[in-house]
Amino acid sequence: MRRIGLLVAIFILLATSVFAADPGVSDTELKIGMVNAQSGPASGLGKGMLAGVKAVFDAVNAKGGVHGRKLTLVVGDDGYEPDKAVDEVLRLIEKEKVFAFIGFVGTPTGNAIKPIIQEYRVPAVGFFTGAMTLRRPLTKEIFHIRASYDDEAEKIVDTFVKAGLKRIAVFYQDDSFGLAVLMGTEKALKRRGLEVVGKGSFPRNSLAVETGLNAIIASKPEAVVMVGPYAPLAEFVKKAKQAGLNVPMATVSFVGTDDFIATAGPAGEGVIISQVVPSPSNTSIKVVAECAELLKRIGEKIGYVSLEGCITAKVFVHALEKAGKDISRAKFIEALESIKNLDLGGFVIDFAPDKHEGSQVVFLTRVQGGKAVPITELK
Repeated sequence: MRRIGLLVAIFILLATSVFAADPGVSDTELKIGMVNAQSGPASGLGKGMLAGVKAVFDAVNAKGGVHGRKLTLVVGDDGYEPDKAVDEVLRLIEKEKVFAFIGFVGTPTGNAIKPIIQEYRVPAVGFFTGAMTLRRPLTKEIFHIRASYDDEAEKIVDTFVKAGLKRIAVFYQDDSFGLAVLMGTEKALKRRGLEVVGKGSFPRNSLAVETGLNAIIASKPEAVVMVGPYAPLAEFVKKAKQAGLNVPMATVSFVGTDDFIATAGPAGEGVIISQVVPSPSNTSIKVVAECAELLKRIGEKIGYVSLEGCITAKVFVHALEKAGKDISRAKFIEALESIKNLDLGGFVIDFAPDKHEGSQVVFLTRVQGGKAVPITELK
């Protein structure tokens, strides 16, 4: 009898270990991690993503959560530094036991944490970056909501060239993010038989733009593509105007449109910014109106970054609901991959097992009167 009892006990123990819930899952809670820049020169981006995600999670929790589980958001601050991102991601996985991640910000930080996500097989949704290094080859655990930097660079270059501007220089952050957009720009120009006429760079998390600016001026460009977060690019356009460089300038969505406009002031007028979500001021678009209302409830104003955070969170919650009550990381990934032409109300997401990029749509805006105004061409 003792032997039978021992065997039964062993069977129960094994069964419990086999069917135990994944980390971060209890009967009443799902723990979701977020690691991004909550401090430093890129903090406006991290805080914007946090606001958008929190607005949706709070609304979901107010209605009882997802399948009876409240969504608990655990936030880590990486200061837009790769080493800190690694430390924070490991802390949230190993100590906080999060189920999944949402809202990473940045290419260098994203590249740094990618191997950890793969090793621990933790789903990660919504990277605020369009770098191809995070998209090719496809990573099973990583899902992108936004268009790529190649898509954005193509839109910008096409707009410049159609306006007759062919001498295009690139001012970029000297890291994997800057190189990602530089390469996208070079590819777009090569398709048109052109090449970058000048390059200038600056270190990450700094405002040291003078050396790069001088290199750009020396190349005598007809237009400039800028690559960086809002603080150094605002510094660049101010000093460029002071130096007499009055040519069309454009940058990709990572800049953080609202923070750039506020920081650059009058010097930012006329700058073109590619966007990967609709204008947050266009509340005739259903998803924009919904996100504006949700953000208002938590005391936040809608902007491009917070709108992207809100859209990301809506997709995340939709997949949680599809995965069912007996959720696991594997089921959550399957649910994400099963999303086909999900219309959130004017913004469509489409995934597949071999396609983890939800959207390829790019919009153009130009800073006019302290606002980002949608445009279709450079006049």
